[in-house]
Amino acid sequence: MKVEIIEQNKNTAISNASGNITNNANATNKRKVAGYARVSTEKDEQFNSYEAQIEYYTRLIKSHDDWEFVNIYTDEGITGTNTKKRIGFRTMIKDALEGKIDLIVTKSVSRFARNTVDSLTTIRELKNNNTEIFFEKENIWTFDEKGELLITIMSSIAQEESRSISKNVTWGMREKMRQGQAWVPYKVFLGYDRGPDGNMVINPKQAIIVRRIYGMFLQGLSPYAIGKKLESEGIEFSIGKNNWYATTIDSILRNEKYIGDALRQKTYSKDYLTKTRVKNNGELKQYYISDHHEAIISRETFEKVQFELKNREKRTTYYPGKRLFSRRIKCADCGGWFSPVVWFPHSDKEQLLWRCTHKYYRTKTQCSTPFVNENEIKNVIVDAINLYTSNKENASSIISALRKELFITEGFEIEKKELEQEIKKVSELINIQDQDNEYVEVLQERKCLAEQRIKQIDDEITSIKAKESSLINSIIDIFDHRINISECSDDYWFYYVRYVTVYNHTKFKVVFKDGKTCDVFFCN
Repeated sequence: MKVEIIEQNKNTAISNASGNITNNANATNKRKVAGYARVSTEKDEQFNSYEAQIEYYTRLIKSHDDWEFVNIYTDEGITGTNTKKRIGFRTMIKDALEGKIDLIVTKSVSRFARNTVDSLTTIRELKNNNTEIFFEKENIWTFDEKGELLITIMSSIAQEESRSISKNVTWGMREKMRQGQAWVPYKVFLGYDRGPDGNMVINPKQAIIVRRIYGMFLQGLSPYAIGKKLESEGIEFSIGKNNWYATTIDSILRNEKYIGDALRQKTYSKDYLTKTRVKNNGELKQYYISDHHEAIISRETFEKVQFELKNREKRTTYYPGKRLFSRRIKCADCGGWFSPVVWFPHSDKEQLLWRCTHKYYRTKTQCSTPFVNENEIKNVIVDAINLYTSNKENASSIISALRKELFITEGFEIEKKELEQEIKKVSELINIQDQDNEYVEVLQERKCLAEQRIKQIDDEITSIKAKESSLINSIIDIFDHRINISECSDDYWFYYVRYVTVYNHTKFKVVFKDGKTCDVFFCN
């Protein structure tokens, strides 16, 4: 038996007794070295540390003749408990795995990662790819046989430290909640700014938008429709963002901060490592702070909106969707709504068909209602409307239904009332202020914006009344002269019909806006 001893590869740096870094590699075979610097907050003192780390590791790497400087990878103001959000860190690991880095130099284990699993997983992955890490503070080299044990111990200590810090921060936040302090993300929170004393102050221009949203909702518009209207007018939600999602509108309509109150701990961090926030469904205490700041919306209006939100959630009849036929074609088998699907019936030309959303559910009783195309439904509507308008007695009931559904002005009137109260309140504040006070200009702007919005509301109400008069005259004319229609326009569908129930290709039931119904039959 012959044993051959293969000597250790000395191409790794070691630390000498004086603490200076040396390297035994041949200068002709330079190691590609990168530095990693991170600070966990954006405070000035941390920023100075961040700049110092970059400068120090740049100088350190370039001072070694046998090291080739690659880059200094950085993350500023990012937590170390999870590596997923650290772009600089992830870029560095990617470059190392691609063979661009032989050695990474960083300040300490806690700078690298405070999560033991993340730390060890990354170190082993890099080690398998022949990339070493040097932790300067702990004097650990990951290629050293003692390195992994030391790293495990140090990472666990760092993780426990992070847990302790998280616990202390959470305790501090809850103490502030008990004292009635509220936190607001002003950059993305509509209607308020941070005042000179750190408290919430009304943003006049944004407050007008908030009142409009509440008013439009009480006019009957859905959150989706409100968002689209604001987008069409070019109104920005926050700096540089013109997207008004239905979820955003819904959140504004439900937020108690607009009546001057604040509910704290709506969500909480379930895991201090992942920082994942979840809704608080009673797992933790909540703190409701009344009259915390100046209100934008009255409590009366807010309560009306909450009542309407609950009403719409329970509503099983028609409610407008994104498409003309959305939630307007009902399944006779299950009572569910039809949804659109693109279909290619043995040709290259696509068709838009509608089918029950429960048709292919894996249940014992699948719906037997067929696919229908829009032309089929429109033909049904033509026959039903012609039959409906042949009875003159139906004119008064359809007009009454349209007035209640399409020509309501309650939302505008409520918004106008809110604005009139705003003008009264602001006028009183102006009268008691020193006219040289800078705050007077802000109050005058609030008053001016409110007056402008009232004028717009008056114009809107006038327009609604004019449309109401025109449509009613048109409907009366159709009933008086018994005018038959030959095709179904969007207007006829919108003004007369609530929804159509599909039984099969030969039987349909049309439900009109006044609740009356009409059965329509077709021969095969």
